[in-house]
Amino acid sequence: MSSDSPCTDVCRFDGRTGWCVGCGRSVPEVRAWRKMPPRTRQLLLRELTRRLRRLKDQ
Repeated sequence: MSSDSPCTDVCRFDGRTGWCVGCGRSVPEVRAWRKMPPRTRQLLLRELTRRLRRLKDQ
């Protein structure tokens, strides 16, 4: 993956949240990543940290 992508090459999705357990993105977010404006990516990256923490706590 490109250096600005949060992908960790895990690509397994949590059945309850729909988030990737590696990067925290949903399938639509993974697909849209390259076309997202930089500001949108930045906001999503902040959210991913929260999501991954929540997945870990489950």
